[in-house]
Amino acid sequence: MVEPVSLSSVRDDTLWAVIASVGRTTRVAEIFNNRLAAMADLAWREQQVRAYANFLRMGKQPWPSYTVRPIRRADLPRSWRPLPALGFLHGKFV
Repeated sequence: MVEPVSLSSVRDDTLWAVIASVGRTTRVAEIFNNRLAAMADLAWREQQVRAYANFLRMGKQPWPSYTVRPIRRADLPRSWRPLPALGFLHGKFV
């Protein structure tokens, strides 16, 4: 006998990720439960890049670009950590 499954009991593991890209390298910068929060983080990260444009230019650092897309929790690497706003530490894209 098969019991009916309530749709509310099925867990959706889809999250919204802010993706940082520099050249061919992409990293998950941050994850959120909803798209609105991800879009707010994307706007903040883009504002930080604009604010530090001269610093990036003088240091010949690559400029990260950001996008938002859905991601499944299972697709995150086990050692995943959020990226800083500018997407690099010690001159290296993390």
